[in-house]
Amino acid sequence: MKKRVVIGLSGGVDSSVAAYLLKEEGYEVLGVTMETWREPGQDCSQLAGDARRVADYLGISHQMVDFRRTFKEAVVDPFMEEYRRGRTPNPCVICNRKVKWEALLSYAQEQGADYLATGHYARIVKLSGGRYSLKTSATEAKDQTYALYGLSQQQLSRTLMPVGEYEKKDIREIAKRVGIPVAEKPDSQEICFIPDDDYVGFLRRNDGGGLTPGDFVTRQGEVLGRHKGIACYTLGQRRGLELPMGRRVFVTGILPEENQVVVGDNEELFCRQVKASRINLMAVDDLGEGLKAIGKIRYNHRGAPCLVRQTGPDELTAVFEEPQRAITPGQAFVFYTQEGCVAGGGTIL
Repeated sequence: MKKRVVIGLSGGVDSSVAAYLLKEEGYEVLGVTMETWREPGQDCSQLAGDARRVADYLGISHQMVDFRRTFKEAVVDPFMEEYRRGRTPNPCVICNRKVKWEALLSYAQEQGADYLATGHYARIVKLSGGRYSLKTSATEAKDQTYALYGLSQQQLSRTLMPVGEYEKKDIREIAKRVGIPVAEKPDSQEICFIPDDDYVGFLRRNDGGGLTPGDFVTRQGEVLGRHKGIACYTLGQRRGLELPMGRRVFVTGILPEENQVVVGDNEELFCRQVKASRINLMAVDDLGEGLKAIGKIRYNHRGAPCLVRQTGPDELTAVFEEPQRAITPGQAFVFYTQEGCVAGGGTIL
């Protein structure tokens, strides 16, 4: 009897090729397109158009499932709250854990599926001790393990990621060779619920907060000018400050209670220590006396050597060998073993 797999089918080339590969391997494939957000006046049928065409072309079943309430409560509301608190969130991390896996995996099980599959660039590995982890994908530039560090052992054991073993150019070539309708479709670069990439406009439209003007100040408290709202700024930002300083200055801190944005020199942005909460351990189940790892402080960070220790029931501290620039509260800190497996991660405090 064929194993049944539900695949999150977005209508992009990666999930489309993933569906094709699974079918070729002999799985019974059900494509599910998640409706997560709808702008006023938007027709939901437009959202599933490409995914439905791909499913029809591949000869697999397709469903559009409404996850809007779950998405708003789990992703959008916390996204806006983080900006109100002067932090810079990573909604994809939360969406992966709370929606694409918790909600979609639950739905897949209701459909009698054995596995959930996605088009993510990551490789699931089972380590010698029996734990599951994610190994960086064959396409380093497209690797998505950073945003997947929150997955549980149970979720990993029920997940397939068929494109992780391929380079991006190979996925495009497969799509063209097979004739998949979205073979030339460009990759999405924006937050999915903010397609115009204007998150400040999104906060304003949805009463997200953090947009009350206040003071730019130095580290010593000297007032330099007025800002447009703490949600408009992130650590390390230089552009858009509109301060007549006569030299380059950067956002070096955000003080939400005072509604102030601290600016200073680039050198003030460097530090060696990062603290994180809401942690998840993946390749290891205990950090012991400390784990030598490669730590990443943002998605496009190359990673740097560090020592990671657990400092509380749900908190860790990492010390980098060299100072890192703009360690930003709200972003994910993800650390890897020397072999390139996700050891764990958390949300930067």
